[in-house]
Amino acid sequence: MRKTEIEEKNMTDINKMENGPMLNLYPDSLGGDLEAVADLFERDGFADAFSSIYILPSIYHSDLDRGFSVIDYDLEETFHSEKALLRLGRQNIDLKLDFVLNHASVQSPQFQDLLENGSRSEYRDFFIDWNAFWENCGEMTEDGYIQPAQKYLDPMFFRKPGLPLLMVEMADGSRIPYWNTFYQEIRDTDDYHTRYLGQMDLNIKSEKVWDFYRETIKKLAGYGAKIIRLDAFAYAPKAPGRANFLNEPETWEFLEQIHKLAKPCGIRLLPEIHAGYKEKKYELIAQKGYLTYDFFLPGLILDALYRGDGTYLEQWAKEQIKENIHTVNMLGCHDGIPVLDLAGLLPDDRIEDLIRLLVDRGGFVKDLHGNKKMYYQVNTTYYNALGENEQALLLARALQIFMPGKPQVWYLDLFAGSNDYEAVKRAGAGGHKEINRTNFTQKDIESGLKKEVVKKQLEMLKFRKEFPAFGFDAEMEIRTKPAAQISDQAENALHFAKIPDEQMYNRIYITWKKDGYLARLSADLKAHTYRIQALDPSGNLIWQMF
Repeated sequence: MRKTEIEEKNMTDINKMENGPMLNLYPDSLGGDLEAVADLFERDGFADAFSSIYILPSIYHSDLDRGFSVIDYDLEETFHSEKALLRLGRQNIDLKLDFVLNHASVQSPQFQDLLENGSRSEYRDFFIDWNAFWENCGEMTEDGYIQPAQKYLDPMFFRKPGLPLLMVEMADGSRIPYWNTFYQEIRDTDDYHTRYLGQMDLNIKSEKVWDFYRETIKKLAGYGAKIIRLDAFAYAPKAPGRANFLNEPETWEFLEQIHKLAKPCGIRLLPEIHAGYKEKKYELIAQKGYLTYDFFLPGLILDALYRGDGTYLEQWAKEQIKENIHTVNMLGCHDGIPVLDLAGLLPDDRIEDLIRLLVDRGGFVKDLHGNKKMYYQVNTTYYNALGENEQALLLARALQIFMPGKPQVWYLDLFAGSNDYEAVKRAGAGGHKEINRTNFTQKDIESGLKKEVVKKQLEMLKFRKEFPAFGFDAEMEIRTKPAAQISDQAENALHFAKIPDEQMYNRIYITWKKDGYLARLSADLKAHTYRIQALDPSGNLIWQMF
């Protein structure tokens, strides 16, 4: 299929994109605010390890879901300021921010105006009136909302039990259902302005919504954003009789329109989507010329280290190179370890074994809308997922920086953080994600920076950032056992061991080459040992770690 001009240009931009490591955190994760983070980035031993920072959306005004229920995109000055963002910019740190395309908070000024003024509101079409959407597609219930006919529900995918709607009482006493894909809560209070909490879906057919998109992208660019992660973008295009997730071609047309708004601002888009490997949604995003998230890597590395077998890790890396799939990869993140995404890449029994292992090591399983057979993620720190084994964490980080993609590093993984069960208790029902979101005090940071496991990760990341062999346009080779023909000199340099054939897949070898520079990783997946080597264009060994 021939690529469009935009898709070709996107791919060219990605090839040129700075691909060094990116630190991922909330604005209050390290030291309480973004000023403390800017201080950290100015320190020797930390400053040279990262070229980008991804600040999660509690940087904005929000009320739920640790920032993803956005009230507005002005900066929340409690934790951060434009001054701190400018300090990071002066250090040549690229900024990545979130834009939630599908929904906005009930507390947003647009929804509050709708609540107050009803049909007289200038935002009356800004959100999706459930009954107007489903007119002539079902039967009106006694509760005042349309129950769509089953033929309309069959292709749909719901993120929670029941229909995705919230019945809202307007100022005039009328009750109107609005589309609500994700979170909702109704609190027992007489004040209708604060009774409802939730994330209300936006109507992308409204010109007001497109004005909002345009203004928000300009605002994020004004903060210095170079990358925008598009949260929940695939839920935005909706039509009766169609799926409510990743409709085609509407989703791609929608994404292209967002790209046209972002391009003049110098912003690259990172569409975020979770789907099983067998569905190939990641491939569709890549074919359109966009970066995509590597949600497969966290589970693949855990599987490889647990079993001492890099077969599937090798398979995924080779596919990315062959199909020109450009990713942002990761170990842990704010959302736990994806397992839904592994379907079709790892055998089902290996996925089930992996889930059991992570639960045995203290993790919590999150399922989709109560369906115990549709596992979505496991909430745990990556350090706990590795059995709190520092050597395994170092090997996992080494594998990450040698896999294709731009490495994204969750701050808690960097500091070998453990599961926070007290935070889960404080969060109450549905608070499993807080297990992996512990905020560090300045004292915690100082203590962590003295640990060898932290120092070595930072050294690895600095190497990944500065050594010229890596890049989206570099050459990569990967294998899980030595080549059939290999010289004595090369074998010695790679530290190959004489091991039986049946143990060959315990070993993995990854090489990157560019402009005469060569970086290689040789590792034993079962023993958790590794060696990283860097060679200059003359073949001289100029750096190594083991």
